[in-house]
Amino acid sequence: MNREQIRNVAIIAHVDHGKTTLVDKLFDQSGMFHERETRVKRLMDSMDLERERGITIASKNGSFQYKDYWINIIDTPGHADFGGQVERVLRMADGAVLLVDAQEGPMPQTFFVLKKALALHLPIVVVINKIDKPAARCEWVIDQVFDLFVKLNAPDDILDFPVVYASAKQGYAMDDLSEKGETIEPVIKKIISHVPPPQGDENGSLQVLVSSIDYSPYLGRLGIGKITSGSLNINKDIVVSLRDGSLKPARVTKVYRFVKNEKVPTETAGIGEIVAIAGMDDVTVGVTYTSAENPIPLPPIKIDPPTISMNFIPNDSPFAGTEGEFVTSRHIDERLKRETLSDVALVVEELSDRVGNKVSGRGELHLSILIERMRREGYEFQVSSPQVIIREENGKKLEPYEELTIDVNEEYMGVVIEKLGERKGLMQEMTQNNGMVKLVFHIPTRGLLGYKSEFLTDTKGMGVMNYIFHKYDTYAGEIKNRTNGVLVVKEPCTSVAYALNNLQERGTLFIGPQVKLYTGQIIGEGNRDGDLVVNPAKGKKLTNMRAAGSDDAVVLTPPKKMTLEDYLAFVNSDELVEVTPQSIRLRKAS
Repeated sequence: MNREQIRNVAIIAHVDHGKTTLVDKLFDQSGMFHERETRVKRLMDSMDLERERGITIASKNGSFQYKDYWINIIDTPGHADFGGQVERVLRMADGAVLLVDAQEGPMPQTFFVLKKALALHLPIVVVINKIDKPAARCEWVIDQVFDLFVKLNAPDDILDFPVVYASAKQGYAMDDLSEKGETIEPVIKKIISHVPPPQGDENGSLQVLVSSIDYSPYLGRLGIGKITSGSLNINKDIVVSLRDGSLKPARVTKVYRFVKNEKVPTETAGIGEIVAIAGMDDVTVGVTYTSAENPIPLPPIKIDPPTISMNFIPNDSPFAGTEGEFVTSRHIDERLKRETLSDVALVVEELSDRVGNKVSGRGELHLSILIERMRREGYEFQVSSPQVIIREENGKKLEPYEELTIDVNEEYMGVVIEKLGERKGLMQEMTQNNGMVKLVFHIPTRGLLGYKSEFLTDTKGMGVMNYIFHKYDTYAGEIKNRTNGVLVVKEPCTSVAYALNNLQERGTLFIGPQVKLYTGQIIGEGNRDGDLVVNPAKGKKLTNMRAAGSDDAVVLTPPKKMTLEDYLAFVNSDELVEVTPQSIRLRKAS
């Protein structure tokens, strides 16, 4: 393949700004689908969780052909919690498309990924998406994007970025708002003209930095990366430079190119191509495939450190082993260590005081996605409350801080500022416009744990909050995230409606009637401080006397439905979340 006609481009966007829809249209209008071939919506979102939540969790590769050009698309996660993936997959790109909502403008998560792209000096093509929105304000958005570039110290050549206006959903784009858009072709033309072809020595020693991992049931682990020097062919003897600098011999058994979102085998591959390589079972992110005769390893990828940790321990509740397939500490340990091979932002350590593992990651979402994936695979275990990772430097105690951006109606501004003040948040900026207010805070990560559900309640579900890691700063002192106690089950039983009817006056219930319960299980949040031991199976005393009006049917308030993220935000340090393929329960730690 002629490298002058290859373009490797990463797609950068905030969650829900239309990145996956744009990629669908690029593939669709490139002519790579046959007329009778079924078009799959959200082609690059292949995980169940991605389709359910509408976000990109794992970075993926795809490609399409436009005339004589071969364009490799690198789909990046939009959330900063998955920043470990962003940092590594951007190494495969020679340029980036920054997708920005025509109404909202650049958001905090955009800031994070763009910062990583500019650090690698990637040229940027800006696409203003959703221009068909009634409230679209394209000129304002371009000014905001320019200000963001200046804030990130972008060099002058990148500050002069090209702009395309698009509606990915409608499938059209144009270079100027006065034009009439018909196809998405202007975006493709800007990629070809502004993203340079890959560079490298075709005759040099082989170099492929493994930026991502895939798995084949027949070939095992596949290392994915861009060929930056030399060439590659099957049955070639190579060496793998590990992260500690040691060299390990390997043999290339298969090489795959990415065509659309599929892997297609090829005999050879050259400079600039993004390939998946089989031949080493224990390959990890950050290693280099290089020539056996003249090994020249590439520097390993530097990853920002984790900020939050949880303990993953075997389930020891009375219901242990009844719902899961993999329940032992060995099962959990093996699964977590397997995850670290593909997710370099995840750190797994064995606990010293008990059986289990301490798992550290970028944020609550990062760890909750791992927990959800494990429970769907049949694992049963318990997790502790999220704890921030505290550092000590020069005798000073430091903790992670987030930059929190809130967009909310003016009428809810007061309660938001008050609640964030209690959580040690310091306001940095306040902007009011058309009845809406934008608030920017620097707040300890601890202060955000469990705040999202409270925020949605306070703003009647109308507020939007986004945050990114800011820096480590001085420890802010004690923060109390949850003020109310919980309702704890007194003895093993099955809940009955009559008892729950009486208990619902004492707090908010998480369960309904006819649920099997055990001693120490938490079934609701109390109205007051301090825990309350309750009996949710207490029936009505039997009597042969009837009283008018007192024997009416019990009417229960529907229990509060709690998701995994809700439980992780709710749980205190003396409590555990029990996770199984069928259930998520909350309990007191024994």
